[in-house]
Amino acid sequence: MTDDKDRDVQGEDTTETSNDANGASDQRGFASMDGQKQRQIASKGGKAAHEKGTAHEFTPDEARAAGRKGGVVVSQNRSHMAEIGRKGGERVSRDRRHMAEIGRKGGEAVSGDRQHMAQIGRKGGESRGEGGVKTQPPRRSDVAPRPEAPQNAPRTEAEQIKKAG
Repeated sequence: MTDDKDRDVQGEDTTETSNDANGASDQRGFASMDGQKQRQIASKGGKAAHEKGTAHEFTPDEARAAGRKGGVVVSQNRSHMAEIGRKGGERVSRDRRHMAEIGRKGGEAVSGDRQHMAQIGRKGGESRGEGGVKTQPPRRSDVAPRPEAPQNAPRTEAEQIKKAG
């Protein structure tokens, strides 16, 4: 049977056999069969062992340990892991409603942390050249409403000069 690393993304067997000068393969018997035929034979052997009662059945702890070991080996292939992540991200991001929900939950979680939000506000002020004001901005309820300007009053300095002039 071939290793997972010998399979391409679609699960096809990509192992190659070398041939000698006469064109004869250096693999014989089971090894010379294609991957599908090998899997069929191995499957029959596994089923027979289970029927006979001689097959090894993993305990939950053994299965966890085997899965962890396999995960460690697979995760060492960084390009493979990047491809998995890319495919997953593409699939999830197609669902706009799901993405909106993720954003909403993230925004709620972050905005609940007042210290974090204050830090973000300070950094934003610093980037606009406001010198990193240390005081809290007034709340809406603390700010007096702006008086309404008369309809025909000049709104800009240029309009005031023009009207006075």
